Amino acid sequence: MQGSRLYVGNLNYSVTDEQLKELFAKFGEVVKVDIIQGKGFGFIEMATAEAAEKAKTELNETEFEGRKLRIDEARPPKPRSFGPSRGGYSSGGRGGYGSSRGGYNSKRGGQRRDNRRERGTRDRGY
Repeated sequence: MQGSRLYVGNLNYSVTDEQLKELFAKFGEVVKVDIIQGKGFGFIEMATAEAAEKAKTELNETEFEGRKLRIDEARPPKPRSFGPSRGGYSSGGRGGYGSSRGGYNSKRGGQRRDNRRERGTRDRGY
């Protein structure tokens, strides 16, 4: 294990920072506790990587406050992409509601309604 920051999952929603700190303090100094409220998980930062490894080994899959904990090394968050949309209304031809690749208006083999009207074909809604 490289870091001293741990992910703690499957937490009971009533668990407090103090309870979690007390649980992990048995394995070394706890630097920081950060429970994500309403999500059932949090993060623990231990003083050393050795203490984090020992806590992970000893506490993973153990029951705490009625739930089986899942403990793993914390990973940095994935970067969020703000690129083109992949759905929704008018998504630029990528499979959204009005596109020609599988949306609601893509009847008759991907032809758009506008194309049928231009050819003089009556739009019957199928």
